[in-house]
Amino acid sequence: MDETIASTCRRFFDAIERGDVEAAAALYAPNAVIWHNTDEVATSREASVAVVRDIARNLHDRRYADRRVATFATGFVQQHILIGRLADGTGFRLPACVVGTVEHGLIVRFDEYYDQLTVDRQTAPHDQSTTHS
Repeated sequence: MDETIASTCRRFFDAIERGDVEAAAALYAPNAVIWHNTDEVATSREASVAVVRDIARNLHDRRYADRRVATFATGFVQQHILIGRLADGTGFRLPACVVGTVEHGLIVRFDEYYDQLTVDRQTAPHDQSTTHS
């Protein structure tokens, strides 16, 4: 396992767990490309940092459980389950897989795979009303 690549992966996800947006952002190369299977659109480093900021702000007690990392010559693959609590206390759980390409200790490409329906179901407003007959 390439230690520089493994360290970049670990430091990136550890920073998100801590809510340290700047530390996570610092691990992206300035011209990094971030792609999601949910929309098949490549986005910028800045767009991804905004998502990381939203996660830090809105997903409490977050952690990446069951991290399984494999490195290869130019990057890593990590499978994990993102776990946390939404603002209303509802639990959140999202299995995902990411493929990162790393150059000189920075992430230059990040491909993220997850089920958008899982996110939508868990983040939809919950009906707090009850019906009485």
